[in-house]
Order: sequence, then structure tokens, then C-alpha cells
Amino acid sequence: MEIALTETNAGEIARALVRARSGAGSPAMDMVLTLLVVTDDENVAHAMKTATTLSMEHPARIIGVVIGDARGKARLNAKVRVGESSSGESILLRIAGKLTNHAESVVLPLLLPDSPVVIWWPSNAPANPAEDPIGRLARRRLTDAESTANPVRALRNVARHYAEGDTDLSWTRLTPWRALLAAALDQATGTVSGGTVVSDRDNPAAVLLVAWLSSRLGVPIEHEYGPGTQISRVSLQTQVGSIELTRLDEASCEFRVPGSSSRVVPLGRRSLAELLAEDLRRLDPDEIYAETIDHLLEHV
Repeated sequence: MEIALTETNAGEIARALVRARSGAGSPAMDMVLTLLVVTDDENVAHAMKTATTLSMEHPARIIGVVIGDARGKARLNAKVRVGESSSGESILLRIAGKLTNHAESVVLPLLLPDSPVVIWWPSNAPANPAEDPIGRLARRRLTDAESTANPVRALRNVARHYAEGDTDLSWTRLTPWRALLAAALDQATGTVSGGTVVSDRDNPAAVLLVAWLSSRLGVPIEHEYGPGTQISRVSLQTQVGSIELTRLDEASCEFRVPGSSSRVVPLGRRSLAELLAEDLRRLDPDEIYAETIDHLLEHV
């Protein structure tokens, strides 16, 4: 069921949510968190669709927030939806006028009580997510440097303002690479003396991979630039040979470890919903991510 509200307030939105639940035949819903999606008109449709897909694994109250023009009188329009292609609830808030200076006051009464709050900025995030008025409402704050005009600069900016609970999706995109490299290092008998990561020039995930390998192995890792839009190769040198992960196409790579036969393993690009679902499986601070961005800043 969907209810549209114009020139409304948080109290009316909460009452509409109760009506929508009743109309959908779901007076009580077992939701595990509130997901805030702070975006703009250009990205709101895709972001809310992604969040709705995500709620199939993590039943949630999804609150989309579009902050518009700050000029003029305070205006709040909303759309409440329950039980349509989702196992949770969604509220889309459009905030304009003077109310944009106090958007958190609209969001706060709509959060699920006694449940964790996660915030996701699908495109441009604030300079300091943990100190953003809406960001302060959340336990976990997810940014995405890759979606910005200057991804590496955006990554370094969120790194400089890191607080417990922050993660950039560039780090989440590295999970398959990190798993393969950890497996390779478990199999290899030699000590790593150096390495190389090859990617396009403005790839934030590659920048994090260089920092992670260098910090964990304590050896220099070079970042070389090549064609394509993904990490294309990772090479680690040991005294018994090189560990090599070489991308073959968009969905696979060749995996080579000294002393073993090479094999092809899957390594495809995951969807935004899959990345977000991974991050929501753990709501505690990611210590390895924190150590990696510390190393990144120390070696700028």
C-alpha cells in the first residue's frame, strides 16, 4: 500500500505508516534496522530500488531523504509504502526551504525504536560523515567514493575524517580480492618481498588494496596504471616465485601460486545491493579498514 502526503510533518507520516501497515494486512512487521538513504533527485529512484532489494535479506524501515532548495518556506512531502516488493517499509522524504537546515529533526521521530540505524550516501557524502546532523543518528555510515567525480580524492577525504562505524564501499568491493590473496598467501611457502597492483588511475579500491597489502605484509607495494575500469592484476614477489592474480575478463581471473597449477576463479563485479548486504551483516567497527586507511594517510 502507498500513501502520498504533501505539506506534511513527522507526526502525520508516522500515522500514515500505521494506516499503510493495516491496509497491507501487516499490522506488525519484524524489522531489524533503519536504513537511511540520503541522496538527490538524480539518484533517488535507483537508490531506493537498491535499498528495497536489500530489505529482502535485511528487513528494514528504509527512509529516503532528498534535501532540496533551502530557499523559501519550510516544505515536507512524503511517500509511505508498505508491503510492495519488500519485506519492510519505505518512506521517501522530500525536504525543502528552511527545513533543510534541520532535516535530522524530521528523520529522528521516524527511526525504528531500539534498533540500529545505518546511513548510506549513494553519491556525494558530506565532508565529515560522523559529524553530519543526519549522520550522527547512525551507528554505521556508508559512503561510496567510486560514485563521485574524483573517486581517489573522495576516498582520501573520508579517510581523513574517519570515525568508528564509517566504511566506504570501495573497501567492500575488495572482499573477493582480499579472500583470494589470503588464500594464496596461505598456500605459498616463500616470504613476500614486494608487489604490484595494476588498475586504472582513479580506482579507490586499488588504492585501498595497495594500502592493505603494504600494511599487512610490511613490504612496499607499487601501484601501476593500466587500461580498464577494474583492478586488472595483483602480483606478489617471493623467493620461490610470484603469486599472480590476473583478470581474464569482467567475471574471472587466473590464480597462480608457486608450486601449484594455475586455475581460473570467479571474480565478477557485485551489485550495490550485494555490497550493502555484506556491510549490514556486521554493525561493529571494521578494525582492519581503520588500520588500512591509517596506513593510506601515512603514505600519501
